[in-house]
Amino acid sequence: MTVSEQRQALLNILNRGAVSSLFQPIVSSLEQRVVGYEALSRGPSDSPLHSPLTLFAAARHHGMLTELEMLCRSRAISRFCALGLTGKLFLNISPESLLEQQHYSGGTLTMLEASGLRPDRVVIELTEQAPIDDFNLLQTALHHYRDMGFQIALDDLGAGYSSLRLWSELHPEYVKIDRHFIDGIHLDPIKREFVNSILQMAKASRAQVIAEGIEQPEELAVLEEIGIDWVQGYWLGRPASIPEINSEQLAERLNQHGSSRNEDAPIHSLLLPIPGLHEDTKVQTVLECFQQQPTLNTLAILDDHQRPIGAVQRHTLSQTMLKPFAQEIYGRKPIRKLMDEDCLRVDIRQSLQRVSRLLTSRARQRLEDDFIIIDQGLYKGLGRGIDVLRQITELKLQQARHANPLTLLPGNIPIQQCLERLLEQQLDAQLCYVDLDNFKPFNDLYGYGKGDEVLLALAQLLRELCDPQKDFVGHIGGDDFMLVMRSSDWRQRLDQLDQRFQQLCSGLYRAEHIQDNGFSALDREGRWRKHDLLNLSIGVLQLSGQHTDKLDPAHLAEHASKAKHDAKKIRGFSITLSNALQMTSAEPSTSNQYQMI
Repeated sequence: MTVSEQRQALLNILNRGAVSSLFQPIVSSLEQRVVGYEALSRGPSDSPLHSPLTLFAAARHHGMLTELEMLCRSRAISRFCALGLTGKLFLNISPESLLEQQHYSGGTLTMLEASGLRPDRVVIELTEQAPIDDFNLLQTALHHYRDMGFQIALDDLGAGYSSLRLWSELHPEYVKIDRHFIDGIHLDPIKREFVNSILQMAKASRAQVIAEGIEQPEELAVLEEIGIDWVQGYWLGRPASIPEINSEQLAERLNQHGSSRNEDAPIHSLLLPIPGLHEDTKVQTVLECFQQQPTLNTLAILDDHQRPIGAVQRHTLSQTMLKPFAQEIYGRKPIRKLMDEDCLRVDIRQSLQRVSRLLTSRARQRLEDDFIIIDQGLYKGLGRGIDVLRQITELKLQQARHANPLTLLPGNIPIQQCLERLLEQQLDAQLCYVDLDNFKPFNDLYGYGKGDEVLLALAQLLRELCDPQKDFVGHIGGDDFMLVMRSSDWRQRLDQLDQRFQQLCSGLYRAEHIQDNGFSALDREGRWRKHDLLNLSIGVLQLSGQHTDKLDPAHLAEHASKAKHDAKKIRGFSITLSNALQMTSAEPSTSNQYQMI
């Protein structure tokens, strides 16, 4: 296609309005719901300008970027409203188009008024494709949008020419991390550190981070562990002209690498059975409800099917109604006109830890604001952030009381509770009893300080090599540790544990002991003899969740200990496997033994 043909094709598209809008969902992994959609534009399917990259590059080259973006914006807004999509609409806008002389001031607001979409549901997403020279002018343009009620998002952080400066000067409500830093993040510690740094900066600036380009469940798991809540990508939903969100499928994908530890109870105890109000309730009636109940901070707003569609906070409504003529303007209107649609909704089955993360991950969530508790999408009542924090504090204190005093890992009581949860929830797992060979003679020869150093280092290795979303690490006492592993690659993790433990110990021995591959010390009978260097013996009890009826935590621990004793009979690093199924049969159990030097 020649330059003149390209220009003519672009003019034809603009004259005919021949662009289509696709919508890709933006999901809250913690709330497990769609919180918005990014609008993406395409040219005609039979045109060389079908691709958005080609289409917008041509418009930029021929000086028609503003006209094209206004057309795409109009199509996206009208289509978003026609489809009745929920949440926020993210509209891509190039900063340079805002700076062009022919930019249509107020054009976007006119489109919204025609479609009945409120500005506070629209996010202006700045997509930087070229260097920006005039930051002051851009800042003025964005203040113009903010004054009308729009929010600002910075797209592709880390990929643009000046994205960090844009962030520091424009203070966007949302920051979207470029997909380059998300791709393979579970395999790249540098990407992980970069994303974690972005999150810390976002918390300081009270911005909401959105991770783009998620295509694998492992990437999602890492982002959740880091603390990023809002996510977007093919794994959660592809761009579509008519996006269809299957709630069950979405929940399944979000929970595929979810935590199975459930170290605390669900939030039933936090439930406050405060009735909600129908969306048609008059604003004046809502005000009277707050006046009659001085301790009431929040009211949930419900639709005809008892599903929460928003919330009203006492302080926000009071501030609105104190404005001049507010009583006359809003008093007789339905409360849905003033409710907050972006309120926090939490399923009653969520754990305290997860709800706590929800409260802290929402950049503009006030701790004094209540949140809505739902059960299968239906309204149950309210919960208070301060109650969540109080119970989390109590939980941490309880964990500290039951932690091993040296390593601070969970001790015997938390280990037993973990085994009880495994049996109650009928989960598959590997119970790994980890023991140090020749630790007592090492301790006697090298001293208790050096022995404690080994135990602390081993505890740290166990923490690092276990998936915090799936696995559990406990310290039984002395040189005995318990791992409850649900990671599919548990065997590879144990092999890595041996390699890293040997590397660690190589710096602790005296040179002559390394050369002799052992040391002489008193044994348990008080006789001098040669001992091998430190090694790990691991007894693994494999537990199938479908066959746990006749088992209890005491039997699990006992048989894991037996597997460990079998491992200790083998010289060098060893792993022995036994099956919990054999514990319930009349036949004596056997172990598969492996030796690894």
